Amino acid sequence: MSGTLVSFPNVQATSRSYSPGIYPQTEFKALNGSTTVLRYGNKRSDAQLTVGFANITDEEAALILDNYEQVNSVWDYVMFTTNDAADGASDSLATYIEEKGGSGLKWRYASPPSVTGVVPGRSTVQCQFQAFLDP
Repeated sequence: MSGTLVSFPNVQATSRSYSPGIYPQTEFKALNGSTTVLRYGNKRSDAQLTVGFANITDEEAALILDNYEQVNSVWDYVMFTTNDAADGASDSLATYIEEKGGSGLKWRYASPPSVTGVVPGRSTVQCQFQAFLDP
């Protein structure tokens, strides 16, 4: 496993959906309704990011597919900037999407990118990512 950060191609997203993940914990509920929580750490895990690229050129779609192969051929991670998945987000929100706020989370593809042809030479691409807490 390599674990290197690989920059996502400079392709601007047209949509995104982000979930910051959860803190690992277990809840125990007694018969009387009282609850005890056992927390296993102070870092989030399992953040989710879905990014859409509508009506991009086939060359840009190929850059995303190349990135997918480069990241998944070894255990590498995807690094986002405000030029791609975080495009259009405020600086405070982009910090979460880019996971630069000290969370320790690193993005990997959750599944292969989905490419749909729109017209000749144009495609729509959907990418799903999951963040891992890797040392």
